[in-house]
Amino acid sequence: MNKLQVADYFVFLVYFVVVSSYGIYIYHQKKAKSIDSKDFFLAEGSLTWWAIGASLIASNISAEHFIGMSGSGFALGLAISTYEWMAAATLIIVAIFFIPLYLKNKIYTMPQFLAQRYNSTVSTIMAIFWLLVYVFVNLTSIIYLGALAITSISGINFELCIAGLALFSIIVTLGGMKVIGYTDVIQVAVLILGGLVTTYLALNLVSEHFGYAQNVLKGFQLIQEKAPSHFHMIFDSSHPYYKDLPGISVLVGGMLINNLNYWGCNQYIIQRALGADLKTARSGILFAAFLKLLIPIIAVLPGIAAYVLYQNGMFQTEMIDTAGALKPDHAYPTLLNLLPSGLKGLAFAAITAAIVASLAGKANSISTIFSLDIYHKFFNSGASEKQLVRTGRWAVIVAMLLACVIAPALRSLDQAYQFIQEYVGFISPGVLAIFLLGLFWKRATSNAALAAALLTIPLSALLKFLPVWTNGVFPDYPFLDRMSIVFVFLILLMIFISVFDHKSKAEPRIEIDRSMFRVSNSFVVGSVVIVGILTALYIAFW
Repeated sequence: MNKLQVADYFVFLVYFVVVSSYGIYIYHQKKAKSIDSKDFFLAEGSLTWWAIGASLIASNISAEHFIGMSGSGFALGLAISTYEWMAAATLIIVAIFFIPLYLKNKIYTMPQFLAQRYNSTVSTIMAIFWLLVYVFVNLTSIIYLGALAITSISGINFELCIAGLALFSIIVTLGGMKVIGYTDVIQVAVLILGGLVTTYLALNLVSEHFGYAQNVLKGFQLIQEKAPSHFHMIFDSSHPYYKDLPGISVLVGGMLINNLNYWGCNQYIIQRALGADLKTARSGILFAAFLKLLIPIIAVLPGIAAYVLYQNGMFQTEMIDTAGALKPDHAYPTLLNLLPSGLKGLAFAAITAAIVASLAGKANSISTIFSLDIYHKFFNSGASEKQLVRTGRWAVIVAMLLACVIAPALRSLDQAYQFIQEYVGFISPGVLAIFLLGLFWKRATSNAALAAALLTIPLSALLKFLPVWTNGVFPDYPFLDRMSIVFVFLILLMIFISVFDHKSKAEPRIEIDRSMFRVSNSFVVGSVVIVGILTALYIAFW
């Protein structure tokens, strides 16, 4: 039944009061000191390693994981976990090579890095791209999936859910990064606990459905037996979902490009670590990598369990929309509605925590880029710290309103998670090419970066739509392979332009000290453990 009971509302109220009270406490602690833009946007020097790690995960994990990734688990199986498990490996690379360069050069925003390394034109173009993607793809999809989940669980009106999520997120965001960072610690604890509860229920349901008592381990064994095709990490070309996860490309091609861009060149994510010292930042990122290993347990396994139950006669009406089409994204909300009173409230709180944390983090990054890289640079170069903070808060409100207006248009999607990955992937190859060469090749010029910035979206769009325009004459590449093709082309183009561009000299104002890349023994041990676990997982489920 799509309705919360008194016990559910009580559990949710406790969550809401704890998060709000802690946020208000942190805000007033901060308010006692004079607030400046770096404190508001970065919480400079205020976040501990565990707060950074928790905030990275809370900002990353949202409705697109609980709802979208679970839906992809229903449709594709465990293979969708590659986004999480490869991210864990990528975070290690980011901690070793990217973070030291950002911190050494006092980088506060990604457009600032581009302005410092290349020029203002490249910086502004990419700032606009990021703002468009953050508002019209990320923020919009998070609100849509969040509202879908909440209305499925509670029966509350869809539009009202959108408004409520936006309002709660705005309240959290207006307190600045320090409030977001420390409330995220509570958010991530709630979302993992609530997620584990749902996984526990799903596996117990499978065990019971096939005549066994409630037994989580038996449930896991049964979903492997009943859906063996859902437990392969690597698809061959004959697989019906090869276009979503094209074979080995999920390890070394487009998936690596996607993850390096997301975790290493993304204001929304990297912002959490930019206000810390190197040791704290690295420890927080490594902590986040460990947490990423857990996400498929709480997001993918419930989707696979729902698939097994659907194939064996359950959820025959819940998984079908009004037009009679199978909707994989209905899998997680359907499971949540089977939770007993109280536990359903915990799962409801977990979903809300994931959504609000992600929305707050995204909105904070939008306000940071707009305030520091657009408003301060082009509209009010003499803006005071107070004006920058006020502008950032208004940017949060406007971005959230835009996302609320657009979100209902996403109702036609089957797998929203794949939609997000594909369309963010239009910009990822160009961003990563510009950053990699900018960070690690001093000869890269601003004209080369400008060419990559301007071509990444047109080239990605061309490869996507050319098969349609040519009636299938041109190959219809999987979107991860399209990302690889565009990335390699742009890297070669940037090298060519940089070598033969005599008018635009490369003048990198980026300091590099090789000693920055040395890591502590504890970091090495943690990294080896993560890589070992990943190796075992891919061997077991290849």
